Amino acid sequence: MATTTPRPQHHPTSDAGLLRAATRHSAARCTVLALCTVAAAGASLLLPLAIGRALDAVLTGHATGDATGDGGSDATRWILVCSALIGVSALLDAVDGVVTGTTNARTTAWLRGRVARHVLAVGPRTTARFAHGDLVARLVDNAAHAGIAPATLAGLLAALVTPVGAVVALALIDGLLAVVFIAGVPVLVLLLRAFVRVSSDCVARYQRVQGDIAGRLSEAIGGARTIAAARTEDKEAARVLEALPELTRQGHRTWRAQGRSQAQAVMVAPILQLAVVAVAGHLLLQHRITVGELLAASRYAVLATGIGMLVGQLGGLVRARAAARRLGEVLAEPETAYGAAELPAGGGLLELRGIKVTRGGRAVLDGVDLTVPAGGTLAVVGRSGAGKSLLASLAGRLADPDEGDVRLDGVPLRSLGRAELRREVGYAFERPALLGATLEDTIGFGAPRPAPARIREAAGAARADTFITRLPDGYATPCAQAPLSGGEVQRLGLARAFARGGRLLILDDAMSSLDTVTEHHIAEALLHRTPHRSRLIIAHRATTAARADAVAWLHEGRIRAVGTHAELWERAEYREVFGA
Repeated sequence: MATTTPRPQHHPTSDAGLLRAATRHSAARCTVLALCTVAAAGASLLLPLAIGRALDAVLTGHATGDATGDGGSDATRWILVCSALIGVSALLDAVDGVVTGTTNARTTAWLRGRVARHVLAVGPRTTARFAHGDLVARLVDNAAHAGIAPATLAGLLAALVTPVGAVVALALIDGLLAVVFIAGVPVLVLLLRAFVRVSSDCVARYQRVQGDIAGRLSEAIGGARTIAAARTEDKEAARVLEALPELTRQGHRTWRAQGRSQAQAVMVAPILQLAVVAVAGHLLLQHRITVGELLAASRYAVLATGIGMLVGQLGGLVRARAAARRLGEVLAEPETAYGAAELPAGGGLLELRGIKVTRGGRAVLDGVDLTVPAGGTLAVVGRSGAGKSLLASLAGRLADPDEGDVRLDGVPLRSLGRAELRREVGYAFERPALLGATLEDTIGFGAPRPAPARIREAAGAARADTFITRLPDGYATPCAQAPLSGGEVQRLGLARAFARGGRLLILDDAMSSLDTVTEHHIAEALLHRTPHRSRLIIAHRATTAARADAVAWLHEGRIRAVGTHAELWERAEYREVFGA
């Protein structure tokens, strides 16, 4: 039997690497988009030439007095070419809009799916680093910004093709025109570089502050009843919006950077355009170019200085890269690694040896040694903050210790396969999440799904059947439409744990909202109807601890004593744990 301890799977993801992966995912659509944008750029580059040729043909016909002869035919032909180019440009713009929207939506969905799957693969450790609201902001807002990167790159290709093509066209008209324009290109490049540098810092700060506000808002929503009861609505609103001035400042910085770049471009671009037109006029006087070529050159000068389009595309890429960096921080969290070992035949012997867990530089659990005998029940009690819920998470590997080892029937939990571990370990929590569409789905939630008969049997053991059957649709009642109390929600969570089977059942304060009679019935079912299971119960009531085979008294992260409830009750400090 393999018992090697697998290392967490760590996949470092840079912002550039994530954007490259997103572009590869949308390669086909990006190719179509690039072809459309390049074709549209080509049409825009051909249009000045066609207009210039049409003008020359008209002027030639008037000069020779033959407006209806060959000159007139040429003019008509070039005018038709101009009309065709305008029509093609309009069609390509429509196709570009549809493909861009589709690419953005599909890439965003892919990014959200990838990050969401990674968050679930990492497990509860993700929320220990990222606040719930911040994590949601990354999944929703940042993924949407990063999702525009492939389409923006394709758009940037067209934004580059147009000025480069315009310079080439100037060179084809006369090389001196291209030389005059290229002399001013370094100034444009410096403007773009300064914009990218300033904008990158502004956008990164903006998104970070946005995530902080989302995190605070999520906390406030979660504690809405407490806030209302304490009459601290104004204080909480001020706390949530405390960073809003900084968000505004960074937003204004971003717009100022973009506006400044646009304004500087407006100052530089006309100078280059006038220089090109002036040189073209001089060449016209020397009869080196025609009037139509002068008109085309003036239009190409405008296209070549299209820095406004570049600023817009670069701004989108800056936002996409900053957003991808925030998604990469989530993806950098190593996934929980599982082995391939299987459990031997056994009754659920759970052993925790030398457990130490550090959080924020403080040892939350230190030197914990515990054993839950096969088929036995161990209750863990202690004051708030003693580390009970963390201990419950370690026992079923919802978290890993920094030091020490957790074994089930002699096999380290790290070495077990995921399916094997989750099949043999069942959990019930203080605030269970109702993840199914209906009440039956909620009780049977998990893979594989228990049989309907098993679901109803578990609901009966958890005393959930009594209120479920009173509902008009019974087990088919949608969770969102079921009027459930806190105790009824806990009973659904207990039913789900009972339905899963397995050799180890962990109850993390899962009966705290039950009345005394219901708790008694559930405890009887728990202890007497599942003799093949071991049970680890985080207990806050003396009656729950009294029903366990043994009690582990946890105090400030260490095991203070282990014994029966009756034995420990003789100690005044133990009685104080229960307020007695």
